[in-house]
Amino acid sequence: MALSVPGYSPSFKKPPETLRLRRKRCRSHAAAASRHPEPGPRRAALAAGLHLRPFPAGAGTGRGPPARRNPFARLDNRPLAATEAPDGPPRREHEAAGLVLDSNQENDLLWDEFPERTTTTELSKGSAGSFSEMDVPSSESAKLPVDWSIKTRLLFTSSQPFAWADHLKAHEEAQGLVQHCRATEGTLPQRIQDPRLSTELRCAFQQSLVYWLHPSLAWLPLFPRIGADRRMTGKTSPWSNDDALQHILMSDWSVSFTSLYNLLKTKLCPYFYICTYQFTVLFRAAGFAGSDVITALISPTTRGLREAMKNEGIDFSLPLIKETAHKKKRPGTSLGHGEEQAISDEDEEETFSWLKEMGVQDKIKKPDILSIKLRKEKHEVQMDHKPESVVLVKGINTLTLLNFLINCKSLVATSGPQAGLPPTLLSPVAFRGATMQMLKARSVNVKTQAPSGYKDQFSLEITGPIMPHSLHSVLMLLKSSQSGSFSAGLYTHEPTAVFNISPPVDKVLDKETVHKELANCGLHPKTLEQLSQIPLLGKSSLQLVEMNDYIYNWRS
Repeated sequence: MALSVPGYSPSFKKPPETLRLRRKRCRSHAAAASRHPEPGPRRAALAAGLHLRPFPAGAGTGRGPPARRNPFARLDNRPLAATEAPDGPPRREHEAAGLVLDSNQENDLLWDEFPERTTTTELSKGSAGSFSEMDVPSSESAKLPVDWSIKTRLLFTSSQPFAWADHLKAHEEAQGLVQHCRATEGTLPQRIQDPRLSTELRCAFQQSLVYWLHPSLAWLPLFPRIGADRRMTGKTSPWSNDDALQHILMSDWSVSFTSLYNLLKTKLCPYFYICTYQFTVLFRAAGFAGSDVITALISPTTRGLREAMKNEGIDFSLPLIKETAHKKKRPGTSLGHGEEQAISDEDEEETFSWLKEMGVQDKIKKPDILSIKLRKEKHEVQMDHKPESVVLVKGINTLTLLNFLINCKSLVATSGPQAGLPPTLLSPVAFRGATMQMLKARSVNVKTQAPSGYKDQFSLEITGPIMPHSLHSVLMLLKSSQSGSFSAGLYTHEPTAVFNISPPVDKVLDKETVHKELANCGLHPKTLEQLSQIPLLGKSSLQLVEMNDYIYNWRS
């Protein structure tokens, strides 16, 4: 029996001991509740699939505060899920009530914003050219959109081998070169039973790898030219400090350039590229991209180059800026610096014109001419070296552009590894002073892991300046050789991606007339039909292509 001590209480405990007992009691109650959940009206309603409103904030439920709202949840203007009623509660109410969508449902909600697009598979980083299960926006069609960018590398993968592309025989190589020079139209069946025994396939493959180049210097990589200083460092360049030699090189280059333009003008050449150390020019014959005259696209440009073109009397336009300048900026949209300036300049001119009509222009303090000029120059410089700086030249102005480029001193670098080296001319057909070149191709067979073990994965890699006609030709060949099933990763020379913009079209051209006039331009009829489409890719380019059962899926 405890002694009776004044002030002593047998129920007294130390404060730390009291807190420990309280924590232990809470844990035991929670465990009991999980083992024997009490039926309640709210739990029964959730089990029945009814939508419930969240517990009111601060309600004494004994279950803690309501769940924090997911910051990545769908905004109110997002489309509703197929399983969510139009008049149902918002997403945050479901989350507060414990009804959270799984990750697959969330992905479905995200891609509901692209109803006009189908889905394809994305090239995985873990395997060469294989496709993963990630859904990406793309399009499905029997034809691909035209892509005017220059590719630096193509990587094809297939479940069938590419052995037919290796070790061409001497007569197959020779026949392929002759077919290219004579623009022979080869026709292959939809499916080739044994590609290794198909001489027509191997000759056509050799034909699709040919391109023409000027100048040709075996020890120097002449494409790409933008950002190529590091690859050219240490290479021999005897012309860099020899003015006489530089003059000879530029004289030969001018002859080749003029020859190409004359072929283009007479529709014996479909297009060609000029690759300088600062920008790239795409010349296209009349009939391409919906234009009935010769067109030239230059990208990227600078304010200095544009001013020099103006001083030479070259009439040109900025398609991306002009297109945006005539549109009012809508809420929720963002424009580039150059685009915003084009709109503000137009609005300012309209404002002063209205004040002049009212007769009060003298009473309004107008910004001085110098301030306006400085502001315009600032925004023009901010647009430099960006896709929005692309310049479009049409018709007779392309001839003036030719003379301008021949005499333009900034066309050739004055210092660095590219000093004194003329720009690179790339063409699908022969021209004066050109050298025939071949894209490099090699096939690789690897083992990839599969659920049942290992399986063979076959790939074909093509490198070099891959122009639009070569891309389309190779795709047509693989369509037959791989039985209409293959995947491709396309690597773009990014400064040329903007060539896929759709320039303003004055009138609709008749396709039959265009194909008839361009019949001798050196392209296969199907390739000509492909390239004569109106560009749709905008400032992007094809990156991933997959063919299944002779149907294309692509991603840009």
